[in-house]
Amino acid sequence: MDMSLFLAAVIAAILIGAILLLRRRHMATKPEDNIPATDSGHQIRIISRDEHQIPRQHLDDNALKVVHRLNDDGHEAYLVGGCIRDLLLGLRPKDFDVATSALPEEAEELFRRARLIGRRFKLVHVRFGRDVIEVATFRAGHDVDDNQGGEHGRQAESGLILRDNVYGSLEEDALRRDFTINALYYSPRDHSIHDFVGGFQDMGRRTIRMIGDPEARYREDPVRMLRAVRFAAKLGFDIEPATAAPIRELAPLLGDIASARMFDEVLKLLQSGHGVDAYKQMQAYDLFEPLFPQVQQAIAEGEARGYPVEALILKALRNTDRRLAQRKSVTPAFLFAALLWYPMQLRMNRLMEDGMPAIPALHEAANEVIGVQVRHTAIPRRFSTPLREIWELQLRLPRRQGNRAARLMEHPRFRAAYDLLLLRETSGEDLGGLSQWWTDYQAANPDDRASLQGEVPPGAHKPRSRRRRPRRARND
Repeated sequence: MDMSLFLAAVIAAILIGAILLLRRRHMATKPEDNIPATDSGHQIRIISRDEHQIPRQHLDDNALKVVHRLNDDGHEAYLVGGCIRDLLLGLRPKDFDVATSALPEEAEELFRRARLIGRRFKLVHVRFGRDVIEVATFRAGHDVDDNQGGEHGRQAESGLILRDNVYGSLEEDALRRDFTINALYYSPRDHSIHDFVGGFQDMGRRTIRMIGDPEARYREDPVRMLRAVRFAAKLGFDIEPATAAPIRELAPLLGDIASARMFDEVLKLLQSGHGVDAYKQMQAYDLFEPLFPQVQQAIAEGEARGYPVEALILKALRNTDRRLAQRKSVTPAFLFAALLWYPMQLRMNRLMEDGMPAIPALHEAANEVIGVQVRHTAIPRRFSTPLREIWELQLRLPRRQGNRAARLMEHPRFRAAYDLLLLRETSGEDLGGLSQWWTDYQAANPDDRASLQGEVPPGAHKPRSRRRRPRRARND
């Protein structure tokens, strides 16, 4: 054989072998494995605009101004968290948050209308008219030494975070966030998303997954358990089994959280437009009782007495979800009036069995039930006062003879009281058709109202006959 032909054959064989080897390696490599590693060994995935397809017009202009201003001053800055999660799902974010390498004091100095807030979490609020953009410095875990001038984090022996001003890098900030779907960082510079924890993949799987050890992370902040069920209800996602496993056992830790913070969390859960699903998730993971122990007890006790406690709760939440879907207003006063109605009713009945008249018994029961509830979730006075009025009207609505009905309709809480009355009766409580009477009365013309007022429908309270005092004998 000619030497030149032999060499050509050898070279061809080597090339073919190399091509086959490269092809096998390419076939064995998954797209998500072809990701650069960070200094700590974690893989970072950069998702391009062509892949994530978030439209530029869906981003908030004010939030972009904040990011660009921080970038221009030499800091890293990204849109982060729920806004990116919701945009990927085609939802409209309620607000836009920014994460940056700038310290809080540095970020505050860059904006004319900025304010430094918080002690547990130092944040900067940048105001644009009525809009507020929240700016947070990259944070690290509590086992990381802080060398950027921030205060060290503090934790209780139980693991609860008491202070969280330990600053870190972008990667450290991603790793200390709660769920992977909330740890996606959008860079307006190149319109890419930075993903350190597989959040983009979990978005596709519709999965809520805790970053790190779930039990340890829940002990750091028990409210994360409520956030897990809230996101599951809002997004229709499944909670990953390892993330869900510790929740029932750790649910009592919610008792260590300030009642004011718990009030805010309850509103996010039950007044976000997905209240029914959130309630069912809370019951499934034993998270409802730590927030509403009296209501949970009334669910069991009320059934024995024939009170449709849970039916009323679900109807009230469906009503709230429907109003929010119609962009109508809702008030926490009505929500708490419905949730706590049967605990108050049960206590009131016991007081009346002991001989206390109805109205004083209602006032006493209301004081006791609200007093217990505020130890678990605060109820600001601007809501507790109308809550009491809604309850008191439940006793006044059956008394509608003469001019009483017309006067009751002028009460500022009449509509909320009527709505609660309607929910009570449609839930199964026997009120003798009282809610239908009020429905007819409101729709009637003046002549028809007069005839309705002349009736004595079932459930009406007969007026008490007044005893006449005996006349004194006149000494003439």
